[in-house]
Amino acid sequence: MSLYAFLGTLEIGFIYGLVAMGVYLTFRILDFPDLTVDGSFTLGAAATAALIVSGVNPYLSTLVGTLAAASAGLVTAWLNLRFNILHLLASILTMTALYTINLRVMGKPNVSLIMEPTVLTPFEGLGIPAMYLKVIFVAVCAIIGGLLLAWFLYTQYGLAMRAVGSNKRMAQANGIVVKEKVYVGLALSNGLVGLAGALFAQTSGFADSTMGIGTIVVGLAAVIIGESLFGTKSMLVIVLSCIIGSILYRIAVSMALNADFLGFQASDLNLLTAVLVTLSLIFPKLRSEYKAKKQKGKEYDFL
Repeated sequence: MSLYAFLGTLEIGFIYGLVAMGVYLTFRILDFPDLTVDGSFTLGAAATAALIVSGVNPYLSTLVGTLAAASAGLVTAWLNLRFNILHLLASILTMTALYTINLRVMGKPNVSLIMEPTVLTPFEGLGIPAMYLKVIFVAVCAIIGGLLLAWFLYTQYGLAMRAVGSNKRMAQANGIVVKEKVYVGLALSNGLVGLAGALFAQTSGFADSTMGIGTIVVGLAAVIIGESLFGTKSMLVIVLSCIIGSILYRIAVSMALNADFLGFQASDLNLLTAVLVTLSLIFPKLRSEYKAKKQKGKEYDFL
C-alpha cells in the first residue's frame, strides 16, 4: 500500500469513526436498531454541499448539515414513539424518504465542491501538504467528538440514557423520562453521522445521492471490531475503540483490495464488508469457547 493510499484510508477511517460512535449510541446504548444513518449521512453531506455552493460559510454549512441529519433521527424517534411503529421499520421509512429529500436538497444527483471553500480552507496557508492536512483535521474532529461523547455518557443525563437502554421499565420507575432520552439519543446519533457526511463531502470534493448506501454496515463493523479488541472496560475506551475499529476496518479493506494475489476488485467491496463483519461477530464467540475449554481442561487436570 502506497503512502497516499494509506493516508486516504486513515482519512476515511477517522470520518467513519464518527459514524461508528453514532451507531454505537443507538445500537448499544439505547438498544434501538436505527437504519436512518444510511440517509442521514447523505443528508449531512447534501445540505452542507448545497449551502457551500450557494456561498454560505463552510463552518455554518457543516453545522446546518449536522442539524439536518439530527432532525432525521428525531423523525424516526417520533414515528416509533408517537405511533408505535416498530423501530426498525420506522428507521427504514425515514431512510427511504431521505433518498428523495437528499435529491431535492442538492437539486441534482451530485454536487461538486472541488473549486469551493471548505472547512480546510483556513488551514491551507500553514504550508502543510493537503494529504496530511486532511488526515490531521478529520483526526482532531473524530477524537474531540469521541471525548465529548464519552464525557456526555458519564454525565447524569448520559447515565439516564444508558439506563433507558438497559431497562426501560426500571428507568421509568425511577422517574426517568424514557421518550425524551430516545429523542435526544437518536438526534445525537444521526447528528454525528451527518457531521461525518459533511466532512466526507468536503474532504472528497463532492456530495452524491448514493454515498450513504451501506453506512450502517460500516458503522457496525467498526463497533464490533473495536469491542472485539478492547472489550467494554469504560465509556472512554469504548468510544475511542469505535474510531480505532473504523480505521482497522478501512485498512483491512484497502489491503484486501490492493492484494493482487487475492484477486479482489473495487466492485467486491460489499462482499469484503460482509466477510469482515461476519468474522468480527464470530471471533468473540470462538475466543470465549476457547477460553471455556481451556478452563475446563485445567479443572480436569486439577482433579
